Amino acid sequence: MTSLAKVAFVTGGAQGIGRAIAERFLQDDLCVLIADSDAEAGQDAAARLADIGPVHFVQTDVADEAQVRQAVQAAIDAFGHLDILVNNAGIGHTAPIAELSLADWNRVLGVNLTGAFLCARHAALYLQASGGAIVNIASTRALMSEPHSEAYAASKGGLVALTHALAVSLGPKVRVNCISPGWIDVSAWKKPATAKPVLLTEADHRQHPAGRVGTPEDVAALVAYLVSPEAGFITGANFVVDGGMTHKMIYV
Repeated sequence: MTSLAKVAFVTGGAQGIGRAIAERFLQDDLCVLIADSDAEAGQDAAARLADIGPVHFVQTDVADEAQVRQAVQAAIDAFGHLDILVNNAGIGHTAPIAELSLADWNRVLGVNLTGAFLCARHAALYLQASGGAIVNIASTRALMSEPHSEAYAASKGGLVALTHALAVSLGPKVRVNCISPGWIDVSAWKKPATAKPVLLTEADHRQHPAGRVGTPEDVAALVAYLVSPEAGFITGANFVVDGGMTHKMIYV
C-alpha cells in the first residue's frame, strides 16, 4: 500500500512519551508505525489509536539489528515510504558503579544509543528519498545527573552527540534534531496493566520555573514542529524541555 500522507516510524511508541508522539502524528493526519518491545502495550496502543488514523504495530527490540531491519521494512510494506523517524525507545538502570554489571551497562546503551543508530542506519535511504527528518528523544540526564545513573546518562549524552553527527552526515536531505525532556509525568500514558492515576503534589509543580511538571503532550508538540517544514532551518540541535529545571540552582 502506498500512502500519500507522511509516514512516521516511532520507537517505544506504545507507552509514555512515544505514545503521545504517535497520537499527535495521527491527529496531524500522518500514518504511524509503532515499534516497541512490549507486545501487550503495542497491541493496546494500536487498537486505541486506530480510531484516529492509520497505525501499525511491530514488536521490536531496537538493540537487535535484524528486528530493526524488519520493522523498517514493515513500515515500507504497510505505507509505501518513510518520512519521519523518532528514536524514543529507552530503558533505565540505577545501580552503584561497583554493582553495575557490564551486561546491564551494555543493555542500556544497546537500547538507548545503539538502537537509535540502527534505526537511523536502516531508515536513512528512505528518509533521504523523501527529504525526511529524525528526532531523537534524549534526556536532561545528558546534561546533569542523579547518583548511580552512569549507564543512562552515558547513553543519553551519546544520543545528543549522535544527533549532530547524523545531521552533518545526512544533511541537507535529512534534518536531525534532539529533544531532552526533564520531568514528564507519563502515569496516564501506560498500558492498562500498569497505568496509574496522576499523583503530583503542589510542591512538585511549584519547584519548576514553568509552574508545573511536564506532560507527554509537551514533548509531542515540539516533535511535531521539528518534523514540519516550518523547522526547515533547524538541524543538529538539542532542545531541553524541562520547565526550566536545568537552569535552577537548588540547595538543600
